[in-house]
Amino acid sequence: MVPTAQEPSSHDPREAIRARTRGLLTSIVSPLARAGVSPNVLTIVGFLAMVGVAWVLAQGYERPAGLLVIAVGLFDALDGALARSTGKTSSFGAFLDSTLDRFAEIALYLGLLYLYHGDTLASVLVYLAITGSLMVSYTRARAEGLGLECKVGFFTRLERLGVLVLGLLLERTLLALLVLAVFSNLTALQRMWHVWRLTTRDQT
Repeated sequence: MVPTAQEPSSHDPREAIRARTRGLLTSIVSPLARAGVSPNVLTIVGFLAMVGVAWVLAQGYERPAGLLVIAVGLFDALDGALARSTGKTSSFGAFLDSTLDRFAEIALYLGLLYLYHGDTLASVLVYLAITGSLMVSYTRARAEGLGLECKVGFFTRLERLGVLVLGLLLERTLLALLVLAVFSNLTALQRMWHVWRLTTRDQT
């Protein structure tokens, strides 16, 4: 069956990657599940770790920060896998995870803002990148609040972190910020267009 505008395609490579990753993570968290670790504790620890990465970034250690973002990002995925494997999924847990993910991303941009303070162009790019990041998340959340699925767009959190990490590792951070500033905001606009199409279609 061909997916409708409200149904994510089963051939979406990102969904396939996430499905395989979830299986791997489930096997990794088995010792944590046996130890009785709470998924929410992992969520909070992951957030605090990302704040630490932001501090490293603010000190100008771009490549180490890029490596740390990868490590913390992988750790951050464990809370969901732990919740599923232990049957402790909850609405609050999902809310906490999404909220702290936004704060963690903001912390990274704050580290960049401190690193490039005094550089007007860089500061503007950081501002536009974080604006786009928040609007990508907000447009999806607002659409889902209206009962609409809104996962369209390429620059989701995973892709945004990937671009940032690549920029940090290659020490091309300003170029990465430019890409993020442009394409995260375009993704937000794309989601606005998607919701407009869905809502106007329903009225015809």
